[in-house]
Amino acid sequence: MQREIEAFLHHLEVEKGFSANTVAAYANDLRQLSDFLGPRMRMDRPWEAVGRSALAEHVKEMNRRGYSSTTVARKVAAARSFFNFLHQEGIIKRNPGQDLDSPRVGKPLPKVLSREEVDRLLEEPARGNGPESLRDMAMMELIYATGMRVSELVSQNLPDINLEAATVRCIGKGNRERLIPIHPAAVDSVKRYLDQGRSGLDPQPGEAAVFLNARGQRLTRQGFWLILKQYARQAGVKSPVTPHILRHSFATHFLQGGAPIRHVQEILGHANVSTTQIYTHLTQQHLRDEYDQHHPRAKE
Repeated sequence: MQREIEAFLHHLEVEKGFSANTVAAYANDLRQLSDFLGPRMRMDRPWEAVGRSALAEHVKEMNRRGYSSTTVARKVAAARSFFNFLHQEGIIKRNPGQDLDSPRVGKPLPKVLSREEVDRLLEEPARGNGPESLRDMAMMELIYATGMRVSELVSQNLPDINLEAATVRCIGKGNRERLIPIHPAAVDSVKRYLDQGRSGLDPQPGEAAVFLNARGQRLTRQGFWLILKQYARQAGVKSPVTPHILRHSFATHFLQGGAPIRHVQEILGHANVSTTQIYTHLTQQHLRDEYDQHHPRAKE
């Protein structure tokens, strides 16, 4: 039981870029869920025996104990995310949390970087000239130019990138494939890395990964996350910076530039456009902030 929870928490930290406090909150919520579900579990496949009725009873128990709607909603979201993770990883055959009811509370908007913060971040790797700097520049330009998830970035193999066509092939959630156009700046950075930097990392024989670590093997999600954090500190970016925040920033800036929402949905690999619509709220907030800042009456 604990092994699956630890794997999920690692996924939140590395893949999603959640803060230590958020991961700790998930850990507490799942420990409480595990304690409640314990008698209903099998020893050989503990999570497989959990059904929707057991999760619904857990929600009723929290309501009986007087938990606030916000707390219950957070704990339900943790359970949903956890069982969705188990389902995607093939640990369980069905997802009992898929239709689990939750109290309705306001959903916070994703955090994003400003364009100026992104520019400062992308300038940092250019200050170096070794193979690691070329690799880091290529990775950061590519993830911001495409909105890829960090797992999709580090999973890139050499045949997946077509620099002549300026496209990159991604296999996303649900094994869905998509072809994403690459901005010229990202094309140039990736080309420099492949021409001048990748060989300097001493690729292991037969290694097909585009982005390599110092041992010539595929760079991990955590490896990229640590690299990104280092550059954020060097650039003096005070806002939180994670791979997923770069994805949010790409989507928001792309919509602010006038891109159709369906186009952004396809690039991000969202199965439902409602997932993409959260970024329209961010764009509207940006417009309101700009209005408040520059409207003549704002200075009165």
